[in-house]
Amino acid sequence: MSVSKIDSTALKYLSAYSDQVKSQVKLMLEEDKLSQFLLTKYPTTHVITNDKKLREYVMDLKNNYLKKSSPISKIIYDPKIHVVNNALGLHTFVSRVQGNKLKSKNEIRISEMFKNCPEPFLKMIVVHELAHVREKNHDKAFYKLCEHMLPDYHQLEFEMRLYLTQVELKGKIY
Repeated sequence: MSVSKIDSTALKYLSAYSDQVKSQVKLMLEEDKLSQFLLTKYPTTHVITNDKKLREYVMDLKNNYLKKSSPISKIIYDPKIHVVNNALGLHTFVSRVQGNKLKSKNEIRISEMFKNCPEPFLKMIVVHELAHVREKNHDKAFYKLCEHMLPDYHQLEFEMRLYLTQVELKGKIY
């Protein structure tokens, strides 16, 4: 997409932000400064590149903040999750009847595109999905739990949205 033709629909990851913020981001894109901003703040990517490492990473966070919550049966990078569908990760809760018992299990799936990103972005997505283990809806309690696990959650979410905008409109930077 030609950067000179950036309009508000091209900044879909920032749709909830003010026109002033979107104008600043548009200017950074037009001047090719967004990638440099992100690379200066986040110069390296994480090393959590397979499902086993991802499981260890998620379980460490879960054990630190959600010890008494339900177990998580599956934690994987999922190549089928596509950011265009506004999903960065998925938390699924499945209930099944087995005999006379109701069995439930939690799964966390992170978009495969986050195998190669700064660790704070991965952590923000993992915290978001972990919060869904306890809070199903995006309400005040949900975001309070996210901030408990990651105090700068909202800032990281914004910067991760900048990163997604950069990747979609100008290409990868890592």
